[in-house]
Amino acid sequence: MTAISGFVSSVAAAAILVPVALRVARSHGAPPSRLLMPLAFGSLLGATITLIGSAPNIIIATFRARTAGAPFRMFDYTPVGAGLAVAGVLFISLIGWRLIPVRKGQASRQELFRIEDYMTEVRVPDGSKLIGKALRDLEAATDADIVVVGLVRGQRRTPAPSSFETLQADDIVIVQASSEALQALVDATGVELVGSEELGEEVLGSDDVGLAETVVMPAARMEGQTARSLNLRWRYGINLLAVARQGERLKARLDRLRFRAGDVLLLQGGTETLQEALTDLGCLPLAERGLRVGQPRRILLAVGIAGAALAASGTGLLPVQIAFAGAAVLMVLAGLLNLREAYESIDWSIIVLLGAMIPVAHALETTGGARLIATQLLAVAGGMPPAVTLTLVLVATMLLSDVINNAAAALVMAPIALGAARGLGASADPFLMAVAVGASCAFLTPIGHQSNTLVMGPGGYRFGDYWRMGLPLEVVIAAVAVPLLLWVWPLGVSAR
Repeated sequence: MTAISGFVSSVAAAAILVPVALRVARSHGAPPSRLLMPLAFGSLLGATITLIGSAPNIIIATFRARTAGAPFRMFDYTPVGAGLAVAGVLFISLIGWRLIPVRKGQASRQELFRIEDYMTEVRVPDGSKLIGKALRDLEAATDADIVVVGLVRGQRRTPAPSSFETLQADDIVIVQASSEALQALVDATGVELVGSEELGEEVLGSDDVGLAETVVMPAARMEGQTARSLNLRWRYGINLLAVARQGERLKARLDRLRFRAGDVLLLQGGTETLQEALTDLGCLPLAERGLRVGQPRRILLAVGIAGAALAASGTGLLPVQIAFAGAAVLMVLAGLLNLREAYESIDWSIIVLLGAMIPVAHALETTGGARLIATQLLAVAGGMPPAVTLTLVLVATMLLSDVINNAAAALVMAPIALGAARGLGASADPFLMAVAVGASCAFLTPIGHQSNTLVMGPGGYRFGDYWRMGLPLEVVIAAVAVPLLLWVWPLGVSAR
């Protein structure tokens, strides 16, 4: 994990390995909560190793270009970042994991959702007013939360039937509903309860229909939306069967429940449509049946393009922003992404945030605000060695990145770090590096970084669980980072 996140974004690295970690936990009977938080924290530690590991590293490189005439290069971060990654991984492996509370999390889909407890067969009797009407009319006949998950007609069983399927006499409809909702359906439509005791998860799938257990990714399209506002059934042809949040199944009406990042969803739908829907909605499959990860040739081509961009920026042939923007264009031209997918993959909320914070950072510099804050910082350090001021900059950045986006934290703290360096008459390099490290090490809250948010639902974590391992880890990072920064980037040496 740590090595991967040095060359892809932290959240992408976490997204790759969260499903793997869940399968390992389930196969060994281990609590997922003991695996997923270390995985997320490892992705953040790996982000300190290279220029492209995180957005703060790139932001700090541009600040260095303005002050020293040249930006930090691809592997200028490696000596400090690799040391921090080793120290952090050792702490997590030997001590940190013991500090994580054991939560229920995603021990198994059967234990968490137990969807068979909510499934019942109802029969459409002769002379029913539903005959000739569509399945969607059955669901709309009452305001209760009813989901049609299957249809039995004679000897033919159809999982996830079309909502436009016309009902016939003696059809048996498999519905998912609470006892109260089921009674409301019987009263409203006159359907007869069959009450089969043999219903299990197997009735929900077939060769063409499958189930997918997914987690809502941070900044996903469906975050803040409901199943109704997204038209999951009509637009995507999929059923939302259950939602779990922080390790507990939610009992609220599913069609009116607003999704949050980290929510775990159980979806039913056609294999092909389900795969497309997950991509479009921004969901990460955790445990699925029959979903393809991708076509091997397309994966190899994508890896090749990304590798070429990495080589071009690493050797200094192209600036990092040109190399990877060019790689994105090549992926569109090669058909790996269409324009719509490329557009939707951009986190516009972060773009807007950075667009708002860049003028703030510039104002801090031009109005003297950064110098004033830096002066107060030096006053707090008193007559202590410059290493103390460097430590204060690092710790302040870490604390700030725990509550706001890490890129925004880097933008705010970089001018202050430069002001502190000028006040001491020291090189700006160690202070800028301290900001880069601190902005990537957000371990105290689930909102500090998208990787932390991603594992919250599958791990069943609560907001206050993160600081239990995160606080001592940040102490370890500060204790290791400062000596490494002073060794690799001496205070008295000007920019390289």
